[in-house]
Amino acid sequence: MKALHTTILAVAMLATAGTAMADSAVVHDGYAFDQNKLIPTGARLEVGTTGYGGALLWTANPYVGLALGYNGGDISWNDDVSVNGTKYDLDMNNNNIYLNAELRPWGESANPWAQGLYVAAGVGYIDNDYDLTKRSQDGTIKINGTNYSYSGSVNGQMSYKNDIAPYLGLGWAPKINKNWGVFGEVGAYYTGNPSVDLDKSGTFVNAAGGNASADLRAEEQKIREDDKYEWLPVGKVGVSYHW
Repeated sequence: MKALHTTILAVAMLATAGTAMADSAVVHDGYAFDQNKLIPTGARLEVGTTGYGGALLWTANPYVGLALGYNGGDISWNDDVSVNGTKYDLDMNNNNIYLNAELRPWGESANPWAQGLYVAAGVGYIDNDYDLTKRSQDGTIKINGTNYSYSGSVNGQMSYKNDIAPYLGLGWAPKINKNWGVFGEVGAYYTGNPSVDLDKSGTFVNAAGGNASADLRAEEQKIREDDKYEWLPVGKVGVSYHW
């Protein structure tokens, strides 16, 4: 939790730095940031690859905002995990808290569509569990490149536990009217390698004398070390309300 507090402070400092950069352009228009104004200026509902949830929004000035949100549920960004041509069905359980600074380069543009463009930079607290199940269409299973005839199943779990992950994204949040707006955002968390545990139940037979348990351990390691599982992709859409 101490690490989470430290990271939130770092993002807040990023937002303050962005505010300072913008102050010279906006103070004369009455947009100076009141640091005592901690009440949110809006909220949004969202759904996407990291689940469903919402966020509270703060607007420091036309160029800088903050979003503190939560995404959860069992929406999956991918349907399987593939290792050496073998596929595991993937069932996600998302649990993410995030804090992002949203930087709008064209915050005072006369074009309302340009005003809505922003870069999101921040952190997420990632606590996701992914259940893995081995698929077979013909009574054989490939584990670590070895084919086995089997009567049973291979199950496991891939997880990102208690991880603080940096985030970078690109979004667009135009307003429909004074209060309502829509938004879409794409980006990615850098999560590092997940922990992976695989287990088998039933009988696994290989004519050449393969060792299914040893092959499972080797396959676990390959999933852990695969670069593509160091990143958690984000794509989400939603509606916002500003008061």
